Amino acid sequence: MSLTRTTLCCALVLGAAAWAGAGRAEALELQVISAGAMRSIVTELAAAFEKETGHTVKLTFGTVGVIKAKLAEATPVDVVIMSDEAMKDMTRQGAVVEGSWTAIGRTGIGVAVREGAPKPDIGSPEALKQTLLSTKSLVYVDPAQGGTSGIHFAGVLQKLGIADAVKSKTTLVPGGYPAELVARGDVEVTVGSASRPTSGAFVAFLARPDFKPKLAAAGLDYKE
Repeated sequence: MSLTRTTLCCALVLGAAAWAGAGRAEALELQVISAGAMRSIVTELAAAFEKETGHTVKLTFGTVGVIKAKLAEATPVDVVIMSDEAMKDMTRQGAVVEGSWTAIGRTGIGVAVREGAPKPDIGSPEALKQTLLSTKSLVYVDPAQGGTSGIHFAGVLQKLGIADAVKSKTTLVPGGYPAELVARGDVEVTVGSASRPTSGAFVAFLARPDFKPKLAAAGLDYKE
């Protein structure tokens, strides 16, 4: 059971228009900044894009909060990949090109344990509450860093009325993959993104229908 689903979008950043007509004869380096939940699939597809076009892609990953800060600071970026709500916000601020968005998938926020461990019961709000109270240790992305999953889950803890009760056994990470701590056996339960985290040309490339199976395999889905 996912706690929620977030639409991830790919868009052009203002100042990237020079890429629109760039052909293979003029190989360029594309600056892409992406939400950490997309690290695995974006890295794979960037390599495919480089092979097909002759252009190179420099990838930077971070929480949505980090991405928004970079855009606000006018950090040189051609393409940004983040949640639709963050995209709306940055468009209003004039950092993202209006009308350039392409929805490439939706990622869930869910609960995970180490492989082989009993699956936690999160089938209802009360079951989730009891699971979180009974777990020995918990990890998720620090909401203060602007991570979508961390902000959402902090709200869930407040709604369940157990934020203070689980605080002492909770580890907050600045971003990346909190699930790695669970995989190593350092922490028992994690909550986070359920994805197995050209300017216009790269946006279109990621949105190709034939890549949907890859996106689905990475834990993302998208319905028209």
